[in-house]
This record gives sequence, structure tokens and C-alpha cells, in this order.
Amino acid sequence: MRLPDLEAWAIFATVVEHRSFTGASGALGLSKATVSKAVSRLEQNLATALFHRTSRRLSLTESGSALAVRARRILDEAEAAEEAAREEARAPSGTIRLAAPMSFGVTHVAPAVAEFLVAHPAVSIDLHLGDEKVDIVERGFDLAVRIAALPDSSLRARKLGEIPGHAVAAPAYLARRGTPAHPAELGDHDCISYANLATPELWRFRGPGGEEAAVRVTGPLRCNSGEAMLPALRAGLGIARLPGFIVDVDIAAGRLAPILAGWTTETTGLHLVTPPERHRPARVTALIDHLADRLARTCRESG
Repeated sequence: MRLPDLEAWAIFATVVEHRSFTGASGALGLSKATVSKAVSRLEQNLATALFHRTSRRLSLTESGSALAVRARRILDEAEAAEEAAREEARAPSGTIRLAAPMSFGVTHVAPAVAEFLVAHPAVSIDLHLGDEKVDIVERGFDLAVRIAALPDSSLRARKLGEIPGHAVAAPAYLARRGTPAHPAELGDHDCISYANLATPELWRFRGPGGEEAAVRVTGPLRCNSGEAMLPALRAGLGIARLPGFIVDVDIAAGRLAPILAGWTTETTGLHLVTPPERHRPARVTALIDHLADRLARTCRESG
């Protein structure tokens, strides 16, 4: 097996970039003769001319133009590999910009971030909490925690698990209005909706035998923060669907009661999302590994 002449490919890519042998030799710190010989060697191996050479002008041949893209890719991948190796050889350092949902961010992401910073004192984290969906590429985030059904996109996503949801109400509300036994009965109740959904007033459930039910609900409050819905729930103003990490404490304390036994609300995936670039700094990779371990455990414990 004959190995590819990677050095010649890299030199060819640099000549293309600088549009001259002289420019490439200066950029690479090599003699012009060395650059010329590398390109000639590559042409000989490929049995095709890569450049039209005249005393005044250097231009790509048709074959050279087609191969220039691949040569650039080879050089970029090699540079990225070396950079990754250099970063892995030293302790992660620098700033990471991280976005996460507000309630889940406060209860689970922020404690995990604190643990990470203790273990990596050379790293700093710019943590942005909010329930709105942010464009992580446009806003310059390195990483985002998302609880959602993700649409197809160029972003890289790593699913950590499922976040279960509950339909809940205060005991006082249920004593006053009755406890629904089937999702279809929710249409006759006051319901509190979470606004950051595609269809906030359309609630879907799955029954014990696989039966599916969807019902449109109305009520006194629609809110873009799950945690901000709790005072209205506790005051007996209606029924809501919320993830366990928001309502588990209130259920345990008796302030809220789960309803619709045997019916499950839609579960939502918990993901770590990053921009589409292949190369990540070591600090970002380290944080991804740390969050994946901590947050996947959260999903298992709440499942």
C-alpha cells in the first residue's frame, strides 16, 4: 500500500491560497525550490498537471481546480487535529458561552457548572439563562442545553435522555372542580399553559393501552416560564402540565397533586447542542462531557 503524499497536498493547497510559489514558500518557511518540487511530485503521482505555468502567470488547470478543494480540506483537517492535540495536552482554559433554559438551568445546570469550575480553575463560563430559543451560531454560544423536540438543522446535538411531564393541580382546585379522569375532560377545566410551545393550548396524552388523546384547553394564565406558573397553580387557579424538575417538590409536599393516573404527557428530550464546526476547543469538550454525565443522571433519576 502506498501512502498519500500529505506534505505535497498541503503545499499544493498553500500555493493555491497564495496564487504563487513565492508566496507559498514565504508562508511555509520553505525554499521556492522545495515548494516547486513538492507540487511537481504531486503532479507526477497523479499523472496530471495542476497548474498552467508561464513566466508571468500561474493558474490552475481544470484538474487542479477540482483537486484544490480537497487539498484545502486535507490541510484544514491536519491543522485542526494538531490544534486539538495541543489543547488536549494542556489544561482547558478560556471562556465558554453556555445557554440553558431558566428553571432547569437554575436547578440543574448551574450546580453542574459550579462543579466544573472547581475542577477547571483556568476556565470561565458565561452562562445565559432564558426560556426563549436562541440562535447559538448568531449569538456566539459554544454550547446550549435544550429541552425540546429538535427540528432538523446543521447543529450538532447529543441527546441525554427524556424529561417526563406531569399534569397537576392544587388539592383545593380539585375539591372545588372535581378531578378529571380522562384528558378529554380538561376542556371543561381551567388550564394554565406554557407559552414557549408551538401549540400551547393543544395538550397531548398517551393512555395505558397506547391510546392517544389531544385536547384544546383554555384558562386564566398563559406564561413563558414554567416556574412562574407555580403560584397560580398553588392558588388553585387551574391545571397545568409541567416537567418533574419544576413540580416534584410541590407534589412531595402536598401542595400539588398529579392527576390523570395511567395517562402520560408528552416527554421531551434533553439535549446538548453545539455549532456545526468539527473542531471544538478542549474546554468545550470537557464541559460537554461533564454536563452529559450530570444531566443524563438527572434524567435517569426523574424517569
